[in-house]
Amino acid sequence: TIQAEIRDRKVTLDLFASGVQRFIVGLGKKVLLANMLAELGQKISQQAGRTVLALWILALAFTLQIYFDFSGYSDMAIGLGKMFGFHFLENFDYPYLSRSITEFWRRWHMSLGSWFRDYVYFPLGGSRTGKWKVIRNLLIVWLMTGFWHGAAWNFIVWGLFYFVLLLIERAGFKKVLDRLPAPVSIIYTFFWVLIGFVLFNANSLTEGLSNLSGMLGLGGLNHSDSMALYYLKSYLPTLLIAGLAATPWPKRLYMSLKSRSKGLMEYAGMAGLLMLLVFTTGSLIDGSFNPFLYFRF
Repeated sequence: TIQAEIRDRKVTLDLFASGVQRFIVGLGKKVLLANMLAELGQKISQQAGRTVLALWILALAFTLQIYFDFSGYSDMAIGLGKMFGFHFLENFDYPYLSRSITEFWRRWHMSLGSWFRDYVYFPLGGSRTGKWKVIRNLLIVWLMTGFWHGAAWNFIVWGLFYFVLLLIERAGFKKVLDRLPAPVSIIYTFFWVLIGFVLFNANSLTEGLSNLSGMLGLGGLNHSDSMALYYLKSYLPTLLIAGLAATPWPKRLYMSLKSRSKGLMEYAGMAGLLMLLVFTTGSLIDGSFNPFLYFRF
């Protein structure tokens, strides 16, 4: 606990250095990825026509943006904690590689999930009660989760959306997902998470539902326009880098090379971290203020 760490807090050079590294990575996520994705979303909203392609780009950009914004903030908090001798729990575990919605919510915003589990779900009886009480408990948790993010209908429906998906998985569909090839179940999960974030990012439930229907080609929208295609091509490198950075593969590659390079990759990693700090600082000086998304919740 924090109380115990305050009492027995120890600051070491290695822990401080680890904290600095984590803070720089988190800052880079926010400034170089989340802010760039926010810029893409803003340009699509303001300059592209309302087309099927534009709505899908908006949905994808926000889904990646909110991950790098919030996980970047969490990394910075963990890094600052280490600098002062505290050990904060991880909040994200590559959630976009989840193979089910159940798994996604074990890997996304883990502090919020554990709080609702410990202080709402378990006191209500958790999964140890009868079937209908379990459904009731889940319904209460997800209504509260939606309301926690905002007192608006789009957040309430977003919570109910996950309640339904989790209920379907509890009824047996998760076993089906577990038997599917990993890429298929990952795509399935990411699709529904992206759909959920369309509701989450909307200014109202009406806007969210309108955007969803437009993404499905309903409402007579054109499939694409020149501005949407232009911005997709312009920001494609950002989208690809963000997609790769949302996986553990870059870290695994670095650790694999580090174990075989006899110290060379460690120096390369330090140089890369310094370059990341330089680019991030330059972007901060050159850009405008972009607060963290989750500060509004």
